[in-house]
Amino acid sequence: MAKKIILSLLLITTTLLTYAQQPDAADLNRLKHSQDSLQQLSQEIFTGRGDDSRSKAVDKFIPTLVRALKVKYSFRFPFDSLKTVSIQYPQDSAFRIFSWALEYENGFYRHYGAIQMNTSDGQLKLFPLIDASDYMTNTDTITDNKSWYGCLYYNVIHRHYFNQEYYTLFGWDANNPRSQKKIIEMLTFKNGQPVLGGTLFSFAEDSIPTPVRNRFIIEYKKEGTATLNFNKELGMIVFDHLISETNEPMKKSTYVSDMDYEGFKWQAGKWVHVNKIFHDAIPLGQGAPAPLPLDQKKKSMTHPKSAEDYLESNPKK
Repeated sequence: MAKKIILSLLLITTTLLTYAQQPDAADLNRLKHSQDSLQQLSQEIFTGRGDDSRSKAVDKFIPTLVRALKVKYSFRFPFDSLKTVSIQYPQDSAFRIFSWALEYENGFYRHYGAIQMNTSDGQLKLFPLIDASDYMTNTDTITDNKSWYGCLYYNVIHRHYFNQEYYTLFGWDANNPRSQKKIIEMLTFKNGQPVLGGTLFSFAEDSIPTPVRNRFIIEYKKEGTATLNFNKELGMIVFDHLISETNEPMKKSTYVSDMDYEGFKWQAGKWVHVNKIFHDAIPLGQGAPAPLPLDQKKKSMTHPKSAEDYLESNPKK
């Protein structure tokens, strides 16, 4: 009987705590109103006429978002009407990451973002992400939120190892008129501050080992498609093996998938490179398949398509 009473009390306490962590009715209305404003501004960022119009929308969007996030327990509000803004959560919901892109008329991009922490008292703890990718002479570095390799995040994987939480971030960078990129990097927190990158991408098991990397990036043809994501069935990161379709390996804008796959497996607190996942590569001499064209009018700024996505939506006849 005593055990049942204790369990009932625990259930009531948990329910009360959960309820207390929700915005009250007045704050919820404020958040909904802010979301409407943000939705309009986000569309202007994406489809506005000219660089000036889109830049002004960003200048309005940022303070409007910050004001909304200052509402107590705003972390519980999903902002799910912001279709051109990516909002990603790790499995433990310790934080969420907002990211979005501004496309210039010359075909180049600038990224914006922020990390909102899930605080117990509902107060805002926010780390702005400052895009410094255009100024990075060495991308294989460990940085903080003020020197961010700007991208749109589309997935987060959480791992725990030796009392440390590791969050693997998957991002897409539309880059420039010639090429696009996909990125994986580790996010950790040291003394409550975000750390981006780390010596966690190992190539020690390759036939010819290469140095460990702080950040892993693939760059490929603008009209091409490439996978770089966590595969739940395999329990590992999977990505396309890329080759130059013009036999010019120094020109990343010529890289396309040859339909072979590499990956990373989580092992002893690192992502360890796997040189070949499947063993059904294209027969020697047949060359790489022609990449499916990317319809720029149908591009998604928050859900970049992989090769598999395109094959599913464009089945061979």
